[in-house]
Amino acid sequence: MAGARVSIQTDDFDVARELAQLRQADHRVGAVCSFVGTVRAASPGASETVLDMELEHYPGMTEKSIEAMIEEAHRRFDIYAARVVHRVGLLRPGEQIVLAAVTSAHRGQSFQACEFLMDYLKTQAPFWKKERTPQGARWVDARVSDDAALARWGIRADNGTVT
Repeated sequence: MAGARVSIQTDDFDVARELAQLRQADHRVGAVCSFVGTVRAASPGASETVLDMELEHYPGMTEKSIEAMIEEAHRRFDIYAARVVHRVGLLRPGEQIVLAAVTSAHRGQSFQACEFLMDYLKTQAPFWKKERTPQGARWVDARVSDDAALARWGIRADNGTVT
């Protein structure tokens, strides 16, 4: 694929366009696996309705961190290409927030690499969010603690180091 492997942006993304670009002119590709995450109307385990959320990141650092995990995915899995698009800024329930996509010769490698990237994004990528509910707004670390997901990939929970 020509172009960046990681994009942090405020604008929405076109999944079909992203997938077409990812596999463009690569006739080795036999599998494309993608995951699209959307903004929920409630936080997990919370009874409050989320009216909207605002996501922030550290420009440069966030992209570098995700690039390193894409490199790790290439080391671990037999994949051809990977693409991560993550939105920041003000987002409302139902809107797309993240795309992780991977190409390979076979589906198994694509599925595993895509899940690996999403587990990393949810638990280690440096994003922060402000959720606005009818009761008010609060900033929270967007990373979710999921020791089982990290252990599956040999990633330590303390700093994201791959073992």
